[in-house]
Amino acid sequence: MKIARMLRNSAYAFPLLAFMALLLLGISEVSHRQAVKSLDELGRMSQVRTSNLVLLRQMVDAETGQRGYLLTGREEYLTPYNDAVRAMRAALDQLKRYYAGDPEGELLLSELNLLVNRKLSEMEATLKLFREGKTDGALQLLLTDIGREQMEALRNTSRKLIDRESTKILAERNEVYATLRLGRIGVASMTAMSLLALMLYLRQRGALEALRNGQRMALEHERDELEALARERTEQLTELARHLQTAREDERSRLARDLHDELGALLTAAKLDVARLKSRLPDLSPEAADRMTHLNETLNSGIALKRRIIEDLRPSSLSNLGLVAALEIQAREFAEASGLPVETELEAVRLSASSELTVFRLVQEAMTNIAKYARAGHVHIRLTATADLAEIAVTDDGVGFDTAAQRRGSAHGLLGMRFRVEAEGGRMELRSAPGRGTRVSATLPCTVVKLTG
Repeated sequence: MKIARMLRNSAYAFPLLAFMALLLLGISEVSHRQAVKSLDELGRMSQVRTSNLVLLRQMVDAETGQRGYLLTGREEYLTPYNDAVRAMRAALDQLKRYYAGDPEGELLLSELNLLVNRKLSEMEATLKLFREGKTDGALQLLLTDIGREQMEALRNTSRKLIDRESTKILAERNEVYATLRLGRIGVASMTAMSLLALMLYLRQRGALEALRNGQRMALEHERDELEALARERTEQLTELARHLQTAREDERSRLARDLHDELGALLTAAKLDVARLKSRLPDLSPEAADRMTHLNETLNSGIALKRRIIEDLRPSSLSNLGLVAALEIQAREFAEASGLPVETELEAVRLSASSELTVFRLVQEAMTNIAKYARAGHVHIRLTATADLAEIAVTDDGVGFDTAAQRRGSAHGLLGMRFRVEAEGGRMELRSAPGRGTRVSATLPCTVVKLTG
Protein backbone atom coordinates (compact mmCIF):
# COMPACT_ATOMS: atom_id res chain seq x y z
CA MET A 1 0.00 0.00 0.00
CA LYS A 2 2.85 2.36 0.81
CA ILE A 3 4.53 1.65 -2.56
CA ALA A 4 1.23 2.15 -4.42
CA ARG A 5 0.72 5.46 -2.59
CA MET A 6 4.24 6.57 -3.47
CA LEU A 7 3.71 5.63 -7.13
CA ARG A 8 0.37 7.39 -7.23
CA ASN A 9 1.83 10.62 -5.90
CA SER A 10 5.10 10.45 -7.83
CA ALA A 11 5.70 12.16 -11.15
CA TYR A 12 7.90 9.21 -12.16
CA ALA A 13 5.12 6.65 -11.76
CA PHE A 14 4.20 6.38 -15.43
CA PRO A 15 7.82 6.43 -16.73
CA LEU A 16 8.75 3.73 -14.21
CA LEU A 17 5.75 1.61 -15.18
CA ALA A 18 6.58 2.12 -18.85
CA PHE A 19 10.19 1.01 -18.27
CA MET A 20 9.06 -2.07 -16.36
CA ALA A 21 6.57 -2.88 -19.09
CA LEU A 22 9.32 -2.62 -21.73
CA LEU A 23 11.60 -4.79 -19.59
CA LEU A 24 8.91 -7.44 -19.21
CA LEU A 25 8.22 -7.21 -22.92
CA GLY A 26 11.91 -7.82 -23.60
CA ILE A 27 11.93 -10.80 -21.24
CA SER A 28 8.83 -12.17 -22.96
CA GLU A 29 10.46 -11.77 -26.38
CA VAL A 30 13.64 -13.56 -25.22
CA SER A 31 11.53 -16.33 -23.70
CA HIS A 32 9.61 -16.67 -26.93
CA ARG A 33 12.76 -16.99 -29.01
CA GLN A 34 14.23 -19.50 -26.56
CA ALA A 35 11.04 -21.53 -26.67
CA VAL A 36 11.08 -21.50 -30.48
CA LYS A 37 14.69 -22.61 -30.46
CA SER A 38 13.94 -25.42 -28.01
CA LEU A 39 10.94 -26.54 -30.04
CA ASP A 40 13.04 -26.62 -33.20
CA GLU A 41 15.65 -28.69 -31.35
CA LEU A 42 12.92 -31.03 -30.12
CA GLY A 43 11.75 -31.44 -33.70
CA ARG A 44 15.24 -32.42 -34.84
CA MET A 45 15.58 -34.83 -31.91
CA SER A 46 12.28 -36.41 -32.79
CA GLN A 47 13.44 -36.83 -36.37
CA VAL A 48 16.62 -38.55 -35.10
CA ARG A 49 14.58 -40.91 -32.98
CA THR A 50 12.35 -41.56 -35.93
CA SER A 51 15.39 -42.23 -38.11
CA ASN A 52 16.68 -44.78 -35.57
CA LEU A 53 13.32 -46.48 -35.44
CA VAL A 54 13.07 -46.45 -39.25
CA LEU A 55 16.55 -47.97 -39.41
CA LEU A 56 15.52 -50.85 -37.18
CA ARG A 57 12.23 -51.34 -38.98
CA GLN A 58 13.90 -51.29 -42.40
CA MET A 59 16.48 -53.82 -41.16
CA VAL A 60 13.62 -56.10 -40.16
CA ASP A 61 11.94 -55.52 -43.55
CA ALA A 62 15.20 -56.32 -45.35
CA GLU A 63 15.66 -59.52 -43.32
CA THR A 64 12.04 -60.52 -44.00
CA GLY A 65 12.45 -59.94 -47.74
CA GLN A 66 15.70 -61.93 -47.75
CA ARG A 67 14.15 -64.91 -46.01
CA GLY A 68 11.07 -64.81 -48.25
CA TYR A 69 13.36 -64.93 -51.29
CA LEU A 70 15.40 -67.79 -49.79
CA LEU A 71 12.30 -69.80 -49.00
CA THR A 72 10.46 -69.24 -52.30
CA GLY A 73 13.12 -68.19 -54.74
CA ARG A 74 10.77 -65.52 -56.12
CA GLU A 75 12.40 -62.25 -57.21
CA GLU A 76 9.51 -60.05 -56.02
CA TYR A 77 10.64 -60.67 -52.41
CA LEU A 78 13.84 -58.82 -53.20
CA THR A 79 11.92 -55.57 -53.88
CA PRO A 80 11.17 -54.84 -50.21
CA TYR A 81 14.71 -55.93 -49.42
CA ASN A 82 16.23 -53.43 -51.83
CA ASP A 83 13.84 -50.64 -50.71
CA ALA A 84 14.76 -51.30 -47.08
CA VAL A 85 18.48 -51.15 -47.88
CA ARG A 86 18.08 -47.78 -49.60
CA ALA A 87 15.98 -46.43 -46.70
CA MET A 88 18.65 -47.58 -44.22
CA ARG A 89 21.36 -45.80 -46.22
CA ALA A 90 19.28 -42.60 -46.22
CA ALA A 91 18.62 -42.90 -42.47
CA LEU A 92 22.33 -43.35 -41.81
CA ASP A 93 23.13 -40.25 -43.90
CA GLN A 94 20.61 -38.20 -41.90
CA LEU A 95 22.07 -39.45 -38.62
CA LYS A 96 25.59 -38.57 -39.80
CA ARG A 97 24.53 -34.98 -40.53
CA TYR A 98 22.84 -34.69 -37.17
CA TYR A 99 25.70 -36.07 -35.09
CA ALA A 100 28.39 -34.09 -36.90
CA GLY A 101 30.40 -32.28 -34.21
CA ASP A 102 29.05 -34.52 -31.40
CA PRO A 103 31.93 -36.90 -30.38
CA GLU A 104 29.79 -39.22 -28.29
CA GLY A 105 27.04 -39.32 -30.88
CA GLU A 106 29.53 -39.90 -33.70
CA LEU A 107 31.07 -42.83 -31.77
CA LEU A 108 27.71 -44.54 -31.27
CA LEU A 109 26.75 -43.82 -34.87
CA SER A 110 30.02 -45.36 -36.12
CA GLU A 111 29.30 -48.49 -34.13
CA LEU A 112 25.73 -48.56 -35.49
CA ASN A 113 26.98 -48.04 -39.03
CA LEU A 114 29.48 -50.89 -38.60
CA LEU A 115 26.76 -53.25 -37.32
CA VAL A 116 24.43 -52.30 -40.16
CA ASN A 117 27.13 -52.94 -42.74
CA ARG A 118 27.96 -56.32 -41.13
CA LYS A 119 24.34 -57.33 -41.12
CA LEU A 120 23.90 -56.27 -44.72
CA SER A 121 27.13 -58.08 -45.69
CA GLU A 122 25.85 -61.23 -43.97
CA MET A 123 22.53 -61.03 -45.85
CA GLU A 124 24.30 -60.29 -49.16
CA ALA A 125 26.57 -63.33 -48.61
CA THR A 126 23.53 -65.53 -47.98
CA LEU A 127 21.80 -64.23 -51.12
CA LYS A 128 25.00 -64.74 -53.16
CA LEU A 129 25.28 -68.42 -52.07
CA PHE A 130 21.61 -68.93 -52.92
CA ARG A 131 22.00 -67.40 -56.39
CA GLU A 132 25.07 -69.60 -57.06
CA GLY A 133 22.95 -72.70 -56.30
CA LYS A 134 24.61 -73.38 -52.99
CA THR A 135 21.31 -73.64 -51.23
CA ASP A 136 22.59 -75.78 -48.40
CA GLY A 137 25.36 -73.35 -47.62
CA ALA A 138 22.97 -70.44 -47.66
CA LEU A 139 20.57 -72.22 -45.34
CA GLN A 140 23.33 -73.18 -42.97
CA LEU A 141 24.55 -69.59 -42.86
CA LEU A 142 21.00 -68.44 -42.30
CA LEU A 143 20.47 -70.91 -39.45
CA THR A 144 23.54 -69.85 -37.58
CA ASP A 145 23.32 -67.39 -34.66
CA ILE A 146 25.48 -64.79 -36.45
CA GLY A 147 22.51 -62.91 -37.86
CA ARG A 148 20.64 -62.98 -34.55
CA GLU A 149 23.67 -61.75 -32.64
CA GLN A 150 24.30 -58.97 -35.15
CA MET A 151 20.65 -57.96 -35.02
CA GLU A 152 20.69 -57.90 -31.23
CA ALA A 153 23.85 -55.78 -31.19
CA LEU A 154 22.30 -53.45 -33.73
CA ARG A 155 19.16 -53.04 -31.59
CA ASN A 156 21.25 -52.34 -28.49
CA THR A 157 23.29 -49.65 -30.23
CA SER A 158 20.21 -48.10 -31.76
CA ARG A 159 18.50 -48.15 -28.36
CA LYS A 160 21.47 -46.30 -26.87
CA LEU A 161 21.08 -43.58 -29.45
CA ILE A 162 17.33 -43.46 -28.86
CA ASP A 163 17.81 -43.31 -25.07
CA ARG A 164 20.38 -40.57 -25.51
CA GLU A 165 17.96 -38.56 -27.63
CA SER A 166 15.13 -39.23 -25.18
CA THR A 167 17.28 -37.79 -22.40
CA LYS A 168 18.06 -34.74 -24.50
CA ILE A 169 14.35 -34.39 -25.40
CA LEU A 170 13.44 -34.52 -21.71
CA ALA A 171 15.98 -31.81 -20.95
CA GLU A 172 14.71 -29.65 -23.79
CA ARG A 173 11.14 -30.18 -22.65
CA ASN A 174 12.09 -29.07 -19.15
CA GLU A 175 13.75 -26.00 -20.65
CA VAL A 176 10.62 -25.28 -22.68
CA TYR A 177 8.52 -25.62 -19.52
CA ALA A 178 10.86 -23.23 -17.73
CA THR A 179 10.63 -20.78 -20.60
CA LEU A 180 6.84 -21.04 -20.61
CA ARG A 181 6.77 -20.48 -16.86
CA LEU A 182 8.99 -17.43 -17.31
CA GLY A 183 6.73 -16.17 -20.09
CA ARG A 184 3.68 -16.85 -17.94
CA ILE A 185 5.24 -14.90 -15.09
CA GLY A 186 6.08 -12.10 -17.51
CA VAL A 187 2.54 -12.02 -18.91
CA ALA A 188 1.08 -12.05 -15.42
CA SER A 189 3.45 -9.30 -14.35
CA MET A 190 2.64 -7.24 -17.42
CA THR A 191 -1.05 -7.74 -16.77
CA ALA A 192 -0.63 -6.64 -13.17
CA MET A 193 1.45 -3.65 -14.21
CA SER A 194 -1.11 -2.78 -16.87
CA LEU A 195 -3.91 -2.98 -14.33
CA LEU A 196 -1.90 -0.84 -11.93
CA ALA A 197 -1.15 1.68 -14.69
CA LEU A 198 -4.82 1.67 -15.69
CA MET A 199 -5.84 2.22 -12.08
CA LEU A 200 -3.38 5.11 -11.73
CA TYR A 201 -4.49 6.54 -15.07
CA LEU A 202 -8.16 6.35 -14.11
CA ARG A 203 -7.40 7.87 -10.72
CA GLN A 204 -5.38 10.72 -12.22
CA ARG A 205 -7.99 11.19 -14.92
CA GLY A 206 -10.68 11.38 -12.27
CA ALA A 207 -8.63 13.92 -10.33
CA LEU A 208 -8.00 15.90 -13.51
CA GLU A 209 -11.68 15.75 -14.42
CA ALA A 210 -12.62 16.91 -10.94
CA LEU A 211 -10.10 19.75 -11.26
CA ARG A 212 -11.51 20.68 -14.67
CA ASN A 213 -15.06 20.58 -13.32
CA GLY A 214 -14.01 22.80 -10.44
CA GLN A 215 -12.30 25.23 -12.79
CA ARG A 216 -15.28 25.16 -15.15
CA MET A 217 -17.68 25.83 -12.30
CA ALA A 218 -15.44 28.65 -11.08
CA LEU A 219 -15.30 30.10 -14.60
CA GLU A 220 -19.06 29.75 -14.99
CA HIS A 221 -19.58 31.44 -11.63
CA GLU A 222 -17.19 34.22 -12.60
CA ARG A 223 -18.86 34.51 -15.99
CA ASP A 224 -22.28 34.72 -14.36
CA GLU A 225 -20.99 37.42 -12.03
CA LEU A 226 -19.46 39.31 -14.97
CA GLU A 227 -22.67 38.97 -16.98
CA ALA A 228 -24.71 40.19 -14.04
CA LEU A 229 -22.27 43.07 -13.57
CA ALA A 230 -22.41 43.82 -17.31
CA ARG A 231 -26.21 43.80 -17.23
CA GLU A 232 -26.19 46.05 -14.20
CA ARG A 233 -23.71 48.42 -15.82
CA THR A 234 -25.69 48.36 -19.07
CA GLU A 235 -28.88 49.19 -17.22
CA GLN A 236 -27.09 51.95 -15.39
CA LEU A 237 -25.63 53.34 -18.61
CA THR A 238 -29.01 53.08 -20.31
CA GLU A 239 -30.64 54.88 -17.42
CA LEU A 240 -27.86 57.46 -17.47
CA ALA A 241 -28.28 57.95 -21.23
CA ARG A 242 -32.02 58.31 -20.75
CA HIS A 243 -31.44 60.78 -17.95
CA LEU A 244 -28.93 62.77 -20.01
CA GLN A 245 -31.27 62.85 -22.98
CA THR A 246 -34.12 63.96 -20.76
CA ALA A 247 -31.92 66.57 -19.12
CA ARG A 248 -30.74 67.72 -22.54
CA GLU A 249 -34.29 68.05 -23.84
CA ASP A 250 -35.34 69.82 -20.65
CA GLU A 251 -32.44 72.21 -21.03
CA ARG A 252 -33.39 72.80 -24.64
CA SER A 253 -36.98 73.44 -23.61
CA ARG A 254 -35.87 75.89 -20.91
CA LEU A 255 -33.54 77.64 -23.33
CA ALA A 256 -36.29 77.79 -25.96
CA ARG A 257 -38.68 79.31 -23.46
CA ASP A 258 -36.08 81.87 -22.37
CA LEU A 259 -35.37 82.77 -25.99
CA HIS A 260 -39.07 83.02 -26.74
CA ASP A 261 -39.93 85.01 -23.65
CA GLU A 262 -36.94 87.28 -23.13
CA LEU A 263 -35.23 87.58 -26.52
CA GLY A 264 -38.59 87.60 -28.26
CA ALA A 265 -39.82 90.36 -26.01
CA LEU A 266 -36.66 92.39 -26.61
CA LEU A 267 -36.80 91.99 -30.38
CA THR A 268 -40.53 92.76 -30.47
CA ALA A 269 -40.02 95.87 -28.30
CA ALA A 270 -37.20 97.01 -30.53
CA LYS A 271 -39.33 96.52 -33.62
CA LEU A 272 -42.17 98.49 -32.03
CA ASP A 273 -39.77 101.27 -31.09
CA VAL A 274 -38.52 101.42 -34.66
CA ALA A 275 -42.11 101.67 -35.89
CA ARG A 276 -42.88 104.49 -33.43
CA LEU A 277 -39.73 106.36 -34.43
CA LYS A 278 -40.56 106.00 -38.09
CA SER A 279 -44.11 107.31 -37.54
CA ARG A 280 -42.99 110.28 -35.43
CA LEU A 281 -40.16 111.30 -37.73
CA PRO A 282 -41.89 111.88 -41.03
CA ASP A 283 -39.21 114.17 -42.47
CA LEU A 284 -36.31 111.75 -42.60
CA SER A 285 -33.46 112.14 -44.95
CA PRO A 286 -33.07 109.43 -47.56
CA GLU A 287 -30.03 108.04 -45.78
CA ALA A 288 -31.85 107.91 -42.40
CA ALA A 289 -34.84 106.28 -44.05
CA ASP A 290 -32.59 103.60 -45.56
CA ARG A 291 -30.98 103.02 -42.19
CA MET A 292 -34.42 102.74 -40.56
CA THR A 293 -35.56 100.25 -43.20
CA HIS A 294 -32.37 98.19 -42.80
CA LEU A 295 -32.82 98.20 -39.01
CA ASN A 296 -36.38 96.95 -39.40
CA GLU A 297 -35.25 94.17 -41.76
CA THR A 298 -32.47 93.21 -39.36
CA LEU A 299 -34.98 92.96 -36.52
CA ASN A 300 -37.23 90.81 -38.74
CA SER A 301 -34.24 88.55 -39.55
CA GLY A 302 -33.40 88.34 -35.84
CA ILE A 303 -36.99 87.36 -35.03
CA ALA A 304 -36.91 84.69 -37.80
CA LEU A 305 -33.55 83.39 -36.56
CA LYS A 306 -34.95 83.27 -33.03
CA ARG A 307 -37.87 81.20 -34.28
CA ARG A 308 -35.57 78.77 -36.14
CA ILE A 309 -33.36 78.35 -33.09
CA ILE A 310 -36.39 77.74 -30.90
CA GLU A 311 -37.73 75.20 -33.38
CA ASP A 312 -34.37 73.42 -33.41
CA LEU A 313 -34.22 73.39 -29.63
CA ARG A 314 -37.82 72.35 -29.09
CA PRO A 315 -40.02 71.80 -32.14
CA SER A 316 -43.32 73.43 -31.34
CA SER A 317 -44.83 71.76 -34.39
CA LEU A 318 -44.30 68.37 -32.74
CA SER A 319 -46.23 69.42 -29.62
CA ASN A 320 -48.92 71.36 -31.45
CA LEU A 321 -49.42 69.49 -34.75
CA GLY A 322 -48.15 65.96 -34.12
CA LEU A 323 -45.31 63.80 -35.45
CA VAL A 324 -46.45 63.50 -39.08
CA ALA A 325 -46.91 67.26 -39.52
CA ALA A 326 -43.61 67.97 -37.73
CA LEU A 327 -41.75 65.59 -40.06
CA GLU A 328 -43.38 67.14 -43.13
CA ILE A 329 -42.36 70.62 -41.98
CA GLN A 330 -38.86 69.37 -41.23
CA ALA A 331 -38.58 67.74 -44.67
CA ARG A 332 -39.87 70.91 -46.41
CA GLU A 333 -37.45 73.16 -44.55
CA PHE A 334 -34.53 70.79 -45.31
CA ALA A 335 -35.47 70.74 -48.98
CA GLU A 336 -35.60 74.53 -49.09
CA ALA A 337 -32.28 74.89 -47.25
CA SER A 338 -30.35 72.19 -49.15
CA GLY A 339 -32.03 72.29 -52.54
CA LEU A 340 -32.49 68.50 -52.49
CA PRO A 341 -35.84 66.91 -53.35
CA VAL A 342 -37.27 65.14 -50.29
CA GLU A 343 -39.98 62.52 -50.71
CA THR A 344 -42.10 61.66 -47.66
CA GLU A 345 -44.26 58.62 -47.01
CA LEU A 346 -45.69 59.13 -43.56
CA GLU A 347 -48.37 57.20 -41.68
CA ALA A 348 -49.95 58.12 -38.38
CA VAL A 349 -48.48 56.06 -35.54
CA ARG A 350 -49.17 55.70 -31.84
CA LEU A 351 -46.03 56.63 -29.93
CA SER A 352 -45.28 58.12 -26.57
CA ALA A 353 -44.14 61.74 -26.42
CA SER A 354 -40.53 60.72 -25.75
CA SER A 355 -40.61 58.22 -28.63
CA GLU A 356 -42.03 60.86 -30.99
CA LEU A 357 -39.23 63.20 -29.99
CA THR A 358 -36.70 60.36 -30.58
CA VAL A 359 -38.09 59.81 -34.10
CA PHE A 360 -37.94 63.55 -34.80
CA ARG A 361 -34.34 63.80 -33.57
CA LEU A 362 -33.37 60.70 -35.59
CA VAL A 363 -34.65 62.26 -38.80
CA GLN A 364 -32.99 65.54 -37.85
CA GLU A 365 -29.60 63.83 -37.27
CA ALA A 366 -29.89 61.80 -40.48
CA MET A 367 -30.63 64.88 -42.59
CA THR A 368 -27.78 66.77 -40.92
CA ASN A 369 -25.38 64.00 -41.97
CA ILE A 370 -26.86 63.99 -45.49
CA ALA A 371 -26.24 67.72 -45.80
CA LYS A 372 -22.65 67.38 -44.54
CA TYR A 373 -21.36 64.17 -46.13
CA ALA A 374 -23.76 62.37 -48.47
CA ARG A 375 -23.63 64.48 -51.65
CA ALA A 376 -27.00 62.95 -52.41
CA GLY A 377 -29.44 63.78 -55.20
CA HIS A 378 -32.61 62.48 -53.52
CA VAL A 379 -33.86 61.82 -49.98
CA HIS A 380 -36.75 59.61 -48.91
CA ILE A 381 -38.40 59.61 -45.48
CA ARG A 382 -40.77 56.77 -44.61
CA LEU A 383 -42.83 56.27 -41.43
CA THR A 384 -44.93 53.11 -41.19
CA ALA A 385 -46.69 51.21 -38.44
CA THR A 386 -47.64 47.60 -37.76
CA ALA A 387 -49.74 46.19 -34.96
CA ASP A 388 -47.18 46.90 -32.24
CA LEU A 389 -44.16 48.54 -33.92
CA ALA A 390 -43.45 51.81 -35.70
CA GLU A 391 -40.61 52.07 -38.21
CA ILE A 392 -38.92 55.25 -39.35
CA ALA A 393 -36.40 55.14 -42.23
CA VAL A 394 -34.35 57.87 -43.91
CA THR A 395 -32.73 56.86 -47.21
CA ASP A 396 -30.45 58.78 -49.55
CA ASP A 397 -28.69 57.95 -52.82
CA GLY A 398 -25.40 59.59 -51.86
CA VAL A 399 -21.82 58.39 -51.86
CA GLY A 400 -22.34 56.13 -48.84
CA PHE A 401 -19.51 54.86 -46.61
CA ASP A 402 -18.03 51.79 -44.99
CA THR A 403 -19.97 51.16 -41.79
CA ALA A 404 -16.91 49.45 -40.28
CA ALA A 405 -14.95 52.71 -40.66
CA GLN A 406 -17.50 55.46 -40.05
CA ARG A 407 -16.59 59.12 -40.14
CA ARG A 408 -15.74 60.30 -36.66
CA GLY A 409 -18.15 63.24 -36.68
CA SER A 410 -21.18 61.32 -37.93
CA ALA A 411 -20.37 58.22 -35.89
CA HIS A 412 -20.84 60.04 -32.58
CA GLY A 413 -24.22 61.41 -33.60
CA LEU A 414 -25.45 58.05 -34.89
CA LEU A 415 -24.12 56.28 -31.78
CA GLY A 416 -25.98 58.75 -29.59
CA MET A 417 -29.15 58.13 -31.60
CA ARG A 418 -28.67 54.37 -31.23
CA PHE A 419 -28.50 54.71 -27.44
CA ARG A 420 -31.51 57.00 -27.51
CA VAL A 421 -33.55 54.54 -29.58
CA GLU A 422 -32.54 51.62 -27.37
CA ALA A 423 -33.45 53.63 -24.28
CA GLU A 424 -36.99 53.79 -25.69
CA GLY A 425 -37.02 50.00 -26.12
CA GLY A 426 -36.38 50.14 -29.85
CA ARG A 427 -33.69 49.03 -32.28
CA MET A 428 -31.71 51.08 -34.76
CA GLU A 429 -30.12 49.81 -37.98
CA LEU A 430 -27.59 51.45 -40.29
CA ARG A 431 -27.02 50.21 -43.84
CA SER A 432 -24.49 51.79 -46.16
CA ALA A 433 -21.77 50.98 -48.66
CA PRO A 434 -19.44 53.12 -50.75
CA GLY A 435 -21.34 54.40 -53.80
CA ARG A 436 -24.65 52.82 -52.74
CA GLY A 437 -26.17 55.43 -50.46
CA THR A 438 -27.20 55.19 -46.82
CA ARG A 439 -30.30 54.01 -44.98
CA VAL A 440 -30.89 54.85 -41.30
CA SER A 441 -33.87 53.09 -39.75
CA ALA A 442 -35.32 52.44 -36.33
CA THR A 443 -38.22 50.48 -34.91
CA LEU A 444 -39.94 51.54 -31.69
CA PRO A 445 -42.82 49.96 -29.79
CA CYS A 446 -46.21 51.58 -30.21
CA THR A 447 -48.27 52.66 -27.24
CA VAL A 448 -51.35 50.69 -26.24
CA VAL A 449 -54.63 52.51 -26.53
CA LYS A 450 -56.74 51.96 -23.42
CA LEU A 451 -60.44 51.72 -24.10
CA THR A 452 -62.86 53.13 -21.56
CA GLY A 453 -66.34 51.77 -21.17
